[in-house]
Formats: sequence, structure tokens, C-alpha cells
Amino acid sequence: MKHRSSPPGRRPRRVAEQVRQVVTAFLTEEARDPRIGLVTVTNVEITRDLTRATVSYVVHGDADQREKTQEGLEAAAVAVRRRLGSELQLRVVPEVVFKLDTGSEHMAHIARLLAGLDRPEEPPS
Repeated sequence: MKHRSSPPGRRPRRVAEQVRQVVTAFLTEEARDPRIGLVTVTNVEITRDLTRATVSYVVHGDADQREKTQEGLEAAAVAVRRRLGSELQLRVVPEVVFKLDTGSEHMAHIARLLAGLDRPEEPPS
């Protein structure tokens, strides 16, 4: 079953923000898995029917740390969903999927490429 991201409706945006707050609190307060490194939740996208929440995150560390953190977050998804169920007043608690946000990494790569370009010399006047 293919899930579609939420429209710009008021309720999905509000629920996505609540999910972001709960996930962030869970990661700072309850997450005990040593594989989970320093994580920043950057965005939450939720389906129209509020059944699936895709949590985008950035890991502060190297590629090995990103991989370990992904494994730890996947293992913690059930506990995160349980916490969402206890804190949010929803008929159906959304399934939580974690996705590495590569946007900032991509921007940094482009900035390094642009910084490495040879600037054309100005013609003499």
C-alpha cells in the first residue's frame, strides 16, 4: 500500500508538529539504545489519514555512526509509537518510520564544490 504525504491541511500539519515534539522528547529522555547517537529531528511528514509518520533526522557523526543510529532508531520505532499513543489523542496511532535527512549534507557538498572552483581572472583594465 502506497502512502501519500499530507496535503497542506491544518490537521495533518498540527499532528506532524505534535509527533515531532514527542519524538524529540523521546530521543532526549527515554532512548537508551547506545547505537543512537546525537540526532536532530528535522521534519515529520504524515499521511492524509494520519496512519504513517515519516520522521526525517540528521546524525551528527560519521557514516558508521549514521548507520548505527539508523539501526537503533528502527529498533526504537515501536517504543516511539507507544509513547505517541499515550500522549496524543488520536483514533489511530501513526506508524513511525525514520529517514535520514541528506539535505544539509547535500548543501555542504555543493558549497565545497563551489568553493573549490577556480574563479575567472578579471581582465586588465
